[in-house]
Amino acid sequence: MSKPIDFYFDFVSPYTFISFQQIKNTKFKEDFKFRLKPILLGGLHNLHKITAPAFIPAKARFMIRDCKMVCEKLNISFKFNSYFPIKTVDLMRGVLIAEEDGIANEYINKIFESIWISGLNLNDPQIIEKILKNIGINPKTFFLRVGNQNIKDELKKRTQEAFEKGVFGAPTFLVNNKIFWGQDRIEFALKESLK
Repeated sequence: MSKPIDFYFDFVSPYTFISFQQIKNTKFKEDFKFRLKPILLGGLHNLHKITAPAFIPAKARFMIRDCKMVCEKLNISFKFNSYFPIKTVDLMRGVLIAEEDGIANEYINKIFESIWISGLNLNDPQIIEKILKNIGINPKTFFLRVGNQNIKDELKKRTQEAFEKGVFGAPTFLVNNKIFWGQDRIEFALKESLK
């Protein structure tokens, strides 16, 4: 029997979107259990004193071409978001709320698709409101809850815990206390989970 694989993610990362789309593939879902672990990637980078690729012009240019190339190979629908980088702090806090409400998978799916397939500007609260309404979430209540100190602290705590485990970026797969970083490491994580 396979061991669960922890999947550390933040919506801001296009490579994490690619990994998430691979996780949704039925061949993985049937035989492997992924535990979705929301973190704030910017906070994690700060803890490690890392500059994100989005803020290094040469890496940012490469990332756009690379993501398109990988998605074409994997037959994943993808549109590099012209509003990148998206400020995801409220969206990631929203994952915690969606967990509490039992709709985490639907919420995570919709936010990833809105950013990396539809190319929507999720820096705009009005667009977020429309998305939330479409999945049956009251926007007013949502924005109140993401401002709750307990939710803020919980996301910080989860990010800190990821840091303490050695996670330094997203997507990261963690299984058997081994880190596999990057969308192209999913096969290694799957093999490790069978040990």
